[in-house]
Amino acid sequence: MTDQLNAREAGAAVDPEAAASAAHTMTVVADDATRRGATHHVSETEAFAASATAAADAADPGTQDATLRGPWDRWVPEGPARTWVNWLSVAVSIYLLISAVNLIGGGFKAATGDQAEQLFAFASNPIVALMVGVLATAATQSSSTTSSITVGLAAGGLPLEIAIPIIMGANIGTTLTNTLVSIGMIGNKEDFRRAFAAATVHDFFNLIAVAILLPLELMTGYLETLSGLLANAFSSVTGLDTGRADLIGTATEPIENAMAAATSGVPAPWGGILMIAVGIALILFSISFVGKVLKVLMVGRARRVLHTAIGRGPVSGIASGTVVTALVQSSSTATSLMIPLAGSGTFTLRQVYPFTIGANIGTTVTAFLAALGLSGANASFGLQVALVHLLFNLSATVIIFGLPFLRPVPVRAAQWLANRSAENKSFAAMWVLGVFVALPGLLIAGTLLF
Repeated sequence: MTDQLNAREAGAAVDPEAAASAAHTMTVVADDATRRGATHHVSETEAFAASATAAADAADPGTQDATLRGPWDRWVPEGPARTWVNWLSVAVSIYLLISAVNLIGGGFKAATGDQAEQLFAFASNPIVALMVGVLATAATQSSSTTSSITVGLAAGGLPLEIAIPIIMGANIGTTLTNTLVSIGMIGNKEDFRRAFAAATVHDFFNLIAVAILLPLELMTGYLETLSGLLANAFSSVTGLDTGRADLIGTATEPIENAMAAATSGVPAPWGGILMIAVGIALILFSISFVGKVLKVLMVGRARRVLHTAIGRGPVSGIASGTVVTALVQSSSTATSLMIPLAGSGTFTLRQVYPFTIGANIGTTVTAFLAALGLSGANASFGLQVALVHLLFNLSATVIIFGLPFLRPVPVRAAQWLANRSAENKSFAAMWVLGVFVALPGLLIAGTLLF
């Protein structure tokens, strides 16, 4: 009995950072094994499985239980009750996280009024239209909203040559949300490194997609042509009643309404700015808290079950991202939910990567359903824009993820930026402000001036 107690005390003395470092080392070894497996013609799925297994077994579960301490350990006795409290706190933290994202979007709308939608009036050429898509989506915190607005404008006569780059810009702008979410783990260098890499892999994938497909579209018009053919095939089903239950919006509406009521007496734009500040504070709190709890929960069987559901391989990862995003009707929400899992070490960057690609595909469902509900002479143009969104994301998946020499580029770029940002937080600030604010704003302003 004494030996058991001594052993437990010795395990409890292990530095959690050392355990995390050991897990990180094993992940690197697993990645090396993956590369060697590719040389010996090991399948991609087997490589993912090997990586997942190595990550899960990096430390003995019993040791993890002994060394990792959750926020409730002091208050709730060990046993099933503590497990239930931990899982309940994860659910509440995720609810607060999603509510915080919606608060930021609502705050931007309150602070800017109709100016976000008025941005579309500046879309005079494809490059400016691309930047309008980035800024509008960053302001509304929803690519689905930007896509739906663009669908309506296309049905009202917006040229497709302008609508298509706006859709591409929306894909870039939507990645701001999970980048902001990753900042919630900035207090722990290694957690932030993993979380920021998981967030920015989405940035780099979409930036590369636009860099390849926008010039291709301007030269060939293949998206406009192919979407037109498909729109004609679907033209008989427009004008449908596509009323959809927005489960996420309904669930988080009470917090947004309460905050809107609390700031109703504050003059514009300060009421909206206050909502944004509260949203950011909620993100920082919820991500920090859920990260600590997940480190305790995501061991043993729970970790293996989650890896089986999402992290078994590229195909299952893309499928999971597509389905989850289609259900919650927001790629921002779906990818943001992966950030604490990545930051806590539950998933590796190579496992998060396919999920984010699937989220790109799943988010097109919202605009497609909105287009099916249009009626009138120009309804087919709205449907065509929605199909462009789908075809663009499918093309990006086939080209970037399908070509072996392009597939690792977003991962390597995200790792490079995350390493720099973990050592110097100004890199993260410059990335966010540069990509999502300064560059789009300067290009639009330059067009207006010259």
